[in-house]
Amino acid sequence: MSEFSQAVLFTLFIFIASIVAGIMVTVGNPEAGQQMLNIFKDAILGEFFDSSPAMIALKLFLNNLEACIFMFLGGASLGVVTAFIIMTNGVVIGSIIELFRQEQGILYITAALIPHGLFEISAFIISGSLGFLLTRELWREWNGEGDAAGTALGMGRTFLRVVIPLVAIAAFTEVFITPEIIRLVA
Repeated sequence: MSEFSQAVLFTLFIFIASIVAGIMVTVGNPEAGQQMLNIFKDAILGEFFDSSPAMIALKLFLNNLEACIFMFLGGASLGVVTAFIIMTNGVVIGSIIELFRQEQGILYITAALIPHGLFEISAFIISGSLGFLLTRELWREWNGEGDAAGTALGMGRTFLRVVIPLVAIAAFTEVFITPEIIRLVA
């Protein structure tokens, strides 16, 4: 198994475990889930509601791109920043999923998440994986075994070629396609 595949599995494990933790917190204390939803609405969605669809897509793109950049470059913190962003987002997503499951049902969640989530979560997992690979390369260089800057350059190219297009597709899909799918389901 390649090092990238190992990093992807590690990132997925952290993300899924965090989603499960968010679901469990909300099942045990729905008020905590509601508080997370309110924080999410205020921090992320609040600035979007008064904008045109194109501006919302741009803001979503920039917000998600920023998170992906921090996950990738967070590898320079020995993975602490990368792991923190993955876990925080996982807990919030899990909590929101559980709230909407209770209120709207699983079909609604599927319609609301799958269309853009395929692209957004893929970008998220790849960015986190690149962050953990950066940590590994820094560790190798500190031990005299590698060239972190050279390896980071290749990872940066992957980020530009793969993550940025995925984030752009996710933002477009979230604004222009996901709402239409939700309308069909609701």
